[in-house]
Amino acid sequence: MNLFRPAMTLLLCGLCAGASADPLDEPLKPLPAVPQQDARRVDLGRRLFHEPRLSINNTLSCASCHQLDKNGADSRALSLGFDGKPVAVNTPTVFNASLNFRQFWDGRVETLEEQSNVVITSPHEMGSDWSTVVERIANDADYRRDFAATYPDGVTKTNIQQALASFERTLLTPNSRFDQYLLGNTDILTLDEKYGYQRFKEYGCISCHQGVNIGGNMFQKFGVFGDYIADRGNPTVADQGRFNVTRDEADREFFKVPSLRNVALTAPYFHDGSAPTLERAVDVMFQYQLGRTPTEDDKRLIVLFLKTLTGQREGKP
Repeated sequence: MNLFRPAMTLLLCGLCAGASADPLDEPLKPLPAVPQQDARRVDLGRRLFHEPRLSINNTLSCASCHQLDKNGADSRALSLGFDGKPVAVNTPTVFNASLNFRQFWDGRVETLEEQSNVVITSPHEMGSDWSTVVERIANDADYRRDFAATYPDGVTKTNIQQALASFERTLLTPNSRFDQYLLGNTDILTLDEKYGYQRFKEYGCISCHQGVNIGGNMFQKFGVFGDYIADRGNPTVADQGRFNVTRDEADREFFKVPSLRNVALTAPYFHDGSAPTLERAVDVMFQYQLGRTPTEDDKRLIVLFLKTLTGQREGKP
């Protein structure tokens, strides 16, 4: 029996409504346009994002794990660091990361500038240090010239961080079909996709996956209605999440709620990369975060809705 059948009947007229000229009054909002920035900084940042000399052994760039042709993430459960060994947690997408209230699964930094510092100096990721990085970039005549033309003090740690962040702030993916729906084009979604959005709200998924990024603006315990880590087995230090930052027992197994933007294209899921498919991720969320048992049809509808969150980059799907 579908518990939401009465709601379906009541909402039928609204869900079937045709295109509207006005934005819808919904708790979720469409992504903003890509912000205007200094084009020279963005260009430097783009080059640095693909620069393996940021890693200690010249083998790893930001783009090695945040693969722009794979939706800003990595198809592996755990990316490989400069030494070829798996890192501790799954690589989240860099797309729309500038809209998150904090960076990393455990939220240990607030800005993209701080994020690049942690990654470059991490003994498990790029394994480098800033004196080496600055020297390498400054010794490149093209970089030296372009930094001098962009920043009065040329190649510095701060300027490298700012350039990287400038590029990353352009990596927004607006104009998903769901965004178009929110802006008033209600014909853009199928009836099943609209029902999926309704289920997303009614089951309570929206209580954590909220805001313009449909996530990324709060912490939540992974395993509200059950111990996911224990059930999965083989616990690691990284499984302690926010606790590793604050050492506050109340933060144990808390993680930043990920954005659901482009979620259909960023498998595998969760901080440990343990869910290989979107359907499996939805099952886990229902069991451990909502403590509810949905019908198979409701799960199908929610997955259909989640697939409408795939946006566009530079005007292309």
